[in-house]
Amino acid sequence: MMQSPFLAPVPFTMPLCRLAIRHCLALLLSLLLTHSAAVATPVVTGTWEHAISAFQPPKYPRGFSHFAYANPQAPKGGTLNLSNPDRRTSFDKWNPFTVKGVAPAALRIFVFETLGFVAMDEPKAVYGLIGEEILVAPDLASVSWRIHPKARFSNGDAVTAADVVHSFNLITSPQASPEYTVAFAGIAKAVAVDARTVRFDLKEPGLDAVMATAELPVFSAKWGAGKKFDAIVTDMPIATGAYLVDKHQMPRRLELKRRDDYWAKDLPVRRGFYNFDRIIYRMYADQDVRREGFKGGEFDIYKEYRASQWARSHRGPKWESGRIAKQTFTVSTGSMPQAMQLNLRRPKFQDIRVREAILRAYDFDRYNRYGSFNASDSLFNNTDFAAQGLPGPAELALLEPYRAELPPTVFGPPFRMPRYGTSPNALRDSLRRAQELLADAGWKPGPDGWLRNAAGEKLTLEMLEPSQTGRLPEFARNLKKLGIEYSERLVDFALYRRRLTAFDYDMIIIVEPKFTLPDAGQVGSLYGSESAKKEGGSNFRGVQSKVVDLLIERIAQAKTLDDLRTAARALDRVIMWQFSGIPMLYSRNQNVSYWNRFGMPATQASYMDIDTMIEVYSQPWPLMTWWDKALAPSQAPIPAFKE
Repeated sequence: MMQSPFLAPVPFTMPLCRLAIRHCLALLLSLLLTHSAAVATPVVTGTWEHAISAFQPPKYPRGFSHFAYANPQAPKGGTLNLSNPDRRTSFDKWNPFTVKGVAPAALRIFVFETLGFVAMDEPKAVYGLIGEEILVAPDLASVSWRIHPKARFSNGDAVTAADVVHSFNLITSPQASPEYTVAFAGIAKAVAVDARTVRFDLKEPGLDAVMATAELPVFSAKWGAGKKFDAIVTDMPIATGAYLVDKHQMPRRLELKRRDDYWAKDLPVRRGFYNFDRIIYRMYADQDVRREGFKGGEFDIYKEYRASQWARSHRGPKWESGRIAKQTFTVSTGSMPQAMQLNLRRPKFQDIRVREAILRAYDFDRYNRYGSFNASDSLFNNTDFAAQGLPGPAELALLEPYRAELPPTVFGPPFRMPRYGTSPNALRDSLRRAQELLADAGWKPGPDGWLRNAAGEKLTLEMLEPSQTGRLPEFARNLKKLGIEYSERLVDFALYRRRLTAFDYDMIIIVEPKFTLPDAGQVGSLYGSESAKKEGGSNFRGVQSKVVDLLIERIAQAKTLDDLRTAARALDRVIMWQFSGIPMLYSRNQNVSYWNRFGMPATQASYMDIDTMIEVYSQPWPLMTWWDKALAPSQAPIPAFKE
């Protein structure tokens, strides 16, 4: 039998041995490096972890005692009085995960919990909560969570993998709000491996789908007793949160009670959290009435969104005496813009020249006369994920294949909002350019002075408002100069919500979410084509673009910060140069007045909101970690935090 050359004996000599060993070691190192590069992931994989953090190790090690922005010695007790933190002026259901009806914002903050908890002082880091530990597969194709053995629902039942699977199936069902179906669109299925372990199989490997599993709200399979998800309306939630609904007067008043048996109160992720025995919400339909209610002591914390009111109304004897404190909190969170969003589903807005002309009528400098805000020039304000300079080679590699489908401006400098405050002629020149754009698009002045198209239709623009009108007088005047008939329609929030669900509006003002790192699920819900097609979706502009969808997918697939930065900057250019909305402003600051009765942790959370939870990466730090300082008049020093 012929001997294989691969098995032929090799004469043994010391020099050859050393050479062979060196060669083998070099080959082995090369293979290891190649394999490492091939499986490089933005999170730790292959082992059970107490936390996962995107692109860097978690700040808090296994066995940490508490978060730096919480005081583990905070006293428990007292009552926290709050008002409606957003535009919801009433509520009529207890299910916050479906489209029809309005649920209180408090449910997602205090009643329902998720598998993981997002830290408020590091970008995109998740620590175990209901899911005690997390195991990410090396190829990012699946994620497993081990349920905490102490996790209990409000009815006393232990949380099981079957409950988690049930929650996932309902939250991704056709009856759920598209906000959730889009957020979890990257997850193929949830599987109960055993009583305490659940595995999520992902449709495609990627960081965002991995992190999205941590955001899954978990509720008991007994909630609703087998009803369809959208039929669970007034059934009281059976969830794991620190509070229960105790008393209520629909649609205006809600009272929560802290659970004595709250299962997570001694966990590191909850030590120093939820310090009030009771939390009472009063709902106000009118902002002026709400502001006066705060001054009268009806509730404790007021976050002011209007610069003029911050300057004029948050002062007086109660502030001067110190009974009410006035403070500006600066946060590190990235900010997507507050924008007037045009509904591209309307034929009159499908021409990009019309959209640019409308944008030119907005005078940021006049609107920002108090100097409280920053101009929003990017989808990713306050971060280095905003487009900068000309597109680099990596960005061009993503954009060039679609050059024919994109405005030429995408390949030039980043978008910048027109600024008129520095030159007396700047506004006039910009409006002249807007007139040229409208004329090129086929809109010409009619006998009555209003712009009309070839069919004789007038160019109108209606702003749909749920709370107040008259906020944009300069914008209205400039549109009139262009020949565009502008109007504002004030409706109650229930009707406003229905019209948003059906995409029945010309234009609305939306404050887009905050973020720590760009999130494909979040961006996809706002700009992805699928979200634009689903009734109740959050793609209010109606953007449907193959290029946008592909760039969102690139964000989801990023394995390094450089990959993420490149995809985000490319997407920034594409979205901003579409003129699908009029970016109004953003701010790193949150202006707050509060009755001076609170103790606060020594360290402020970097990524937080004041009184609501718009999205998971911006938690309401005061509501979670402040306390009634009257309960600790001789408070011991807060222990120093050691990383």
